[in-house]
Amino acid sequence: FIPDFIPYLKALFRNPVYMLFICITVLQFSAFNGMVSFMPKYLEQQFGKSASDAIFLIGVYNLPVICIGYFLGGLLMKKFKTNSFQTATIAFSISLLEYLFSFLIFRNVCDASPVAGLTVSYEGIPRVSYTENTLLAGCNSDCNCTLKVWDPVCGDNGITYVSPCLAGCKASTGTGKHVVFENCTCIAASGFSSQNVSAILGQCDKEENCNRMLRDFLICSLVGSFIFSLAAMPGYMVLIRSLKPEEKSFGVGIHGMAARVFAGIPSPIYFGALIDTTCLKWGTKSCGGEGACRMYDIVAYRWLYLGLPVLLRGVSYIPCVFILVILKKKLKSSES
Repeated sequence: FIPDFIPYLKALFRNPVYMLFICITVLQFSAFNGMVSFMPKYLEQQFGKSASDAIFLIGVYNLPVICIGYFLGGLLMKKFKTNSFQTATIAFSISLLEYLFSFLIFRNVCDASPVAGLTVSYEGIPRVSYTENTLLAGCNSDCNCTLKVWDPVCGDNGITYVSPCLAGCKASTGTGKHVVFENCTCIAASGFSSQNVSAILGQCDKEENCNRMLRDFLICSLVGSFIFSLAAMPGYMVLIRSLKPEEKSFGVGIHGMAARVFAGIPSPIYFGALIDTTCLKWGTKSCGGEGACRMYDIVAYRWLYLGLPVLLRGVSYIPCVFILVILKKKLKSSES
């Protein structure tokens, strides 16, 4: 094996279809892996679902259709005896169709409830802020509130406050989950006309259409996953057919390694790093260190989470075109 390693490796590196296919795999898998890794968090932040519910929905809506798509894609390749160029054209066409379809997901928007000092001012004016100083205002300046706590309350005015203290609440009634904070000066400062301005535990509810938007998002995800998986087997056939019989096992191994080293490992890292830049409020650990993000700029999060895969996949179609050109030339030369 050792004497053959270098010649085989050189042969693979000199195989233009194989190398271009690796580039496609890295870009496509980076987009796919990044989206899958952060989809639970996206559903949690965008649509208000818990982490467990988000994972359950992903499993129900995506995994079965992906398996069906793989099976039907393989069946399609077995039924129709296509040459390499035709197979590549099928894979490219199906993948491009799913790519264009994926833009529909951008329509499924569900904005979070406004949070005083983070997404709106204490007067209710929309204003995104990435600094903690904006959590302080004249209505809570004499309360000596800590800015490190994340204990949100929903005011009667429909605005969420980071904590009862930052809402300027002076008293409370009830216990546990049923506690009600009363005489909240910041709620009164927002122009809410009521004699007893109060707040309850938890963030305010999202928009009424969020459930419908979540349903539409999951349906788009289901259809997209099915179409995407249909292209997997034709694409894999292009990879296999680009290799000589003695190179197949080694070539498939190098392809798998490249996908994991250049896509599987780094993509969650840079996806996570970019998503973290949209954090508006970081939590605090019991030891005093920085904890998980409690509140994101949901608009910036949405554009990063959906836009980065679109960018990566869009670039991946450039080597796809080169593969089609190369295979077309090979087909013509073999026919002449």
